[in-house]
Amino acid sequence: MTGPRVDSVCRVLALRANGIGDFLMVVPALEAVRSCYPDAEVTVVGDAWLPALLDGRPGPWDRCLVAPAFPGLRGLPTDAAPGQDAGGFFEEQQARGYDLALQLHGGGATSNTFVSRLGAGLTAGARAPGAPPLDRWVRYLPGRHEVLRWLDVAALVGAELPGGTARLVPRLVVTGADLERSRVALPGDRRFVALHVGARDLRRRWPTERFVAVARMLLGEGLDVVLVGGDADREASAEVVAALTARADGECVDLSGRLSLPATLGTLARAELFVGNDSGPRHLAAAAGTPTVGVFWVGNVMSFGPLAGDRDRALVSFRMHCPVCGAEQVHHRCDHDVPFVGDVNVAEVGEAALDLLAMGGLDRGAGAGPVGRDGSLRPRRPRGGAPGRAGSTDPATPA
Repeated sequence: MTGPRVDSVCRVLALRANGIGDFLMVVPALEAVRSCYPDAEVTVVGDAWLPALLDGRPGPWDRCLVAPAFPGLRGLPTDAAPGQDAGGFFEEQQARGYDLALQLHGGGATSNTFVSRLGAGLTAGARAPGAPPLDRWVRYLPGRHEVLRWLDVAALVGAELPGGTARLVPRLVVTGADLERSRVALPGDRRFVALHVGARDLRRRWPTERFVAVARMLLGEGLDVVLVGGDADREASAEVVAALTARADGECVDLSGRLSLPATLGTLARAELFVGNDSGPRHLAAAAGTPTVGVFWVGNVMSFGPLAGDRDRALVSFRMHCPVCGAEQVHHRCDHDVPFVGDVNVAEVGEAALDLLAMGGLDRGAGAGPVGRDGSLRPRRPRGGAPGRAGSTDPATPA
């Protein structure tokens, strides 16, 4: 349901202070807000990593701020005490005088309180049972796709996304600076597939030996394999490299922990294809327009899986019970951090990868769209088709 447009909006603040993939899910909602309020200054408040990705990047935002330490934000538990920086943050933002503050973070248990303390003229967001209300709110429904959830919040203030289903796919502009940083770490123009074998939640990690099998297949196709990820992924990536002793025509390069966020985005944009777990790098690759093959658990694919187009494939494990203790995991979580995605086999992932490679679509071998005047890569939209996340996979509603 679309609410009335808010009059005389000059400043908008949007809260989304969690993971990379989580943030990308709200980009279509931010685009809707920009379309509805084209002259308003839009400030995004997020986690500590966000400025490195957004500062200087074209998009539906003007400013980026790091949220203070606050319960339920930036990975803190909902019963944590606010940090010493919280009071000063609220005072500064109240003085700025926001006309509209949007809670795009979670079910509102703590995030609605955060947004309410900003002193905005009007607040809007999602609300789970028991969460404090905002001026305008929509029910936080479990299992709803995150892109659609936050578009519903944008609609509360009259902001609707123009265009077809392709606009439902979160996109980022890949700048010339992103590509330059990528080429410092990965020079040359050989065709390669980006591989990410990690995930913040161990339950979302496909077995390393299966990634090895897929990588060997891709090398046999004459493609290079480039491993990406953060410092936490170094060990798993090293296992893949060590196992690929018998190389085929391609080469294997490990860039895990060596790339900044902009350089990671530039590298993913240059790739022919991305293969990996449901994680931040997969969402970044899709946002850059690169075709992706992602391994998902059923509890996540509903909310964070591909929503439109045929260039992002989701291979889904439908395991509902812990392989160790047998406890049901859809509504509860046990203490066992073991992979829940082992039901996805190598043949499925390999077939999806080869199918996307056969589709081709770019002479330059990159997943992004045409080059802009500033040397940036403009994200390519999907060609259409049927529907096919990083962040917390806990059954509990985000705060």
